[in-house]
Amino acid sequence: MKNFIRKHPFIVLVLGLGVLIALQRTVIMPLVTEVIKSDAFLVDSKDQGSQLPISTELTAIAFNHCNNYIKSELDSDTSVTFADKPIKAWSLGNYQFLINGDIQIADESGKMTTQKYVCRITYDKGDDQEGVLDFDNWTMVGLSGIEGL
Repeated sequence: MKNFIRKHPFIVLVLGLGVLIALQRTVIMPLVTEVIKSDAFLVDSKDQGSQLPISTELTAIAFNHCNNYIKSELDSDTSVTFADKPIKAWSLGNYQFLINGDIQIADESGKMTTQKYVCRITYDKGDDQEGVLDFDNWTMVGLSGIEGL
């Protein structure tokens, strides 16, 4: 057997890959399919996601929380001006939001520059809307596009 492996390593490699593929198709993939069919990953929520940008009360609140977070992360002496509304906002479902906005930031000389940003934020209390105005009930998932943050 050792001589065969030494003389024909390519054949052994091909046979090994064939066994791995057969194992994956007959054992692993049926298990994965059963897990996918189950309710293990199902989240029951009133907030349905949308592929199109939307404007709702919750997206407006998410936009304000993103802006407040940005302001808290910048230096206190940095002058910023936020737009009145986001460029676009998406509800990803289950109270997860993606906000695209812009901000005007003054540099050291006082010149204002506009920067676009993307903020991903999640409302943690789900269908319970009583604490939606409290930033402590939200989780900032990510922020990009603003230099220095």
